Amino acid sequence: MATVTVNDVLEGHVALDLECLDRIYLNAYVPNLQVGGQVVSFLTAHLGYPIPSPAVFDKIGTGFRRAVARFAEEEHIPVVRFTKTDRKIETMRPYLAAQARTGRSGVAAIGVAQEYASVFTGTKKTGSNGVAWFSFTKADRRVTCYYFYLWDTEFGPAFVKICAYFPYPAKIWINGHEWAKRQALHAGIGFTELSNGFAATDDPAGLQGICDRLGPEQITAFADHWFAVLPVPLTATDQAAGYWWELSMRQIEVSRTIVFAAPRHARGFFEALVADNLDIGRPEQVELIFGRRTRGAIPPAAFKTKVVTRGVDVTVNAFYKHSRIKQYLKDGRALRVETVINDPYDLSCQRRLHNLPDLQAKARAANRRLLDTERVGQGCVLASPAFERIAHPTTTVDGRRAPALRFGDPRVQALAGALSVNLLAVTGITNKSLRALMTGLLGEPYPMNRASYDLTRLRRNGLITRVQRRNLYRLTDDGLAFAIFYTKVHDRVLRPLIATDRPQAPPPVRAALRTLATHIDTRLAQARLPSAAA
Repeated sequence: MATVTVNDVLEGHVALDLECLDRIYLNAYVPNLQVGGQVVSFLTAHLGYPIPSPAVFDKIGTGFRRAVARFAEEEHIPVVRFTKTDRKIETMRPYLAAQARTGRSGVAAIGVAQEYASVFTGTKKTGSNGVAWFSFTKADRRVTCYYFYLWDTEFGPAFVKICAYFPYPAKIWINGHEWAKRQALHAGIGFTELSNGFAATDDPAGLQGICDRLGPEQITAFADHWFAVLPVPLTATDQAAGYWWELSMRQIEVSRTIVFAAPRHARGFFEALVADNLDIGRPEQVELIFGRRTRGAIPPAAFKTKVVTRGVDVTVNAFYKHSRIKQYLKDGRALRVETVINDPYDLSCQRRLHNLPDLQAKARAANRRLLDTERVGQGCVLASPAFERIAHPTTTVDGRRAPALRFGDPRVQALAGALSVNLLAVTGITNKSLRALMTGLLGEPYPMNRASYDLTRLRRNGLITRVQRRNLYRLTDDGLAFAIFYTKVHDRVLRPLIATDRPQAPPPVRAALRTLATHIDTRLAQARLPSAAA
């Protein structure tokens, strides 16, 4: 059976291609309660206490705990105490399902956990005049946290977590796909569900428009609504004085889901993808995730590893700073490419929620570049004019000399191998990132000036372009083709063919070359030409 490439699958075999925010995890914090001086102002100027004592924290926290207990009792809401081993979402899933069946927004259950959080602690000090006073600093302390698991008619399953100790940090978790499903139902757009996504729809453009619409306004409205419904430690008076939560991005997942019209190709595609990227794209990690847990005392001899077989889901991960791009097969019929941002600064974005559109745009571009890289990598052709231009010295349109990148030159081959790494195609190339890869590939020091020269060679040959006002470069289409074509031809074709006496050359190739050598030797003998060895 012929190898199935990404181009085989994507060209004319895509039933649905959808980009959407996936899991959204937010921090909720009070901006003017972040340093010790602000705490003193809150306790004295706002609450009116003559001495800013940490005893006030206990008073507010106790009132909040009682409000939560009263709320649960009055609304007949189950209270679940989490243990260390509990998977919270699995524990709460039956309660969420029960609330969903009512068709109304509501709190499905309240989870209680003891967790570490960054809270203020007060230290008593005595001044030179004998008067006692307190200083306030932040520290990680194990405190009570309440998880309000919700079913929302607009967002579906969600939770709001509120810490019971000052300054009452909170977190919010929602899912963009779940929001999009409910908006599609409201708009009368028919669809078939994929687990955490869409498998089909009768209006792809309309559904994509809905996914594009989710942003800070809708998320802020969700938070405002539930902060008004749930018991919270801050009061309306606190809110009027400016002491209220604002939202920032903690973890954002931006996905692209490509549903195959012919799912039978999906498995072959992923096998080819993994094989291709083990030495060309070189992700930092390839995971094999088995769909069942092992239980009981199983002897070590019972465990075996067979790469990519039935019952195993393949995940390719490329890590960048605190974030990553993951790629996997979803429900056996869809390719999911997902950028998971654990720190918006990784993509040069601020954390506050109003920066979500900018962050989403950059993450979508990262998803697209990864797929573009794989398209080139699995169907790579470097046309003759481009090869001639790259492999020989030329002159640019503005009269500058473009040094050659000769095929087979060890430094050029190392440069092509470095540029083949998927992550560079997605995040861009810097002098520092190039030096790190080239040092390992060459096995010798690769200084900054040498990296600068090679970046100039690449730019003048049209293989990279510089990002405006930054020392960052991105691969062009010719650059991708150059990197992968040079690497594949050299490492997968010429090296095995030349080293015919070594194991990396396939046995049929070695046999064919021996036959060819025999015929050549016979022809030389008939022509009475001595061999070079003679």
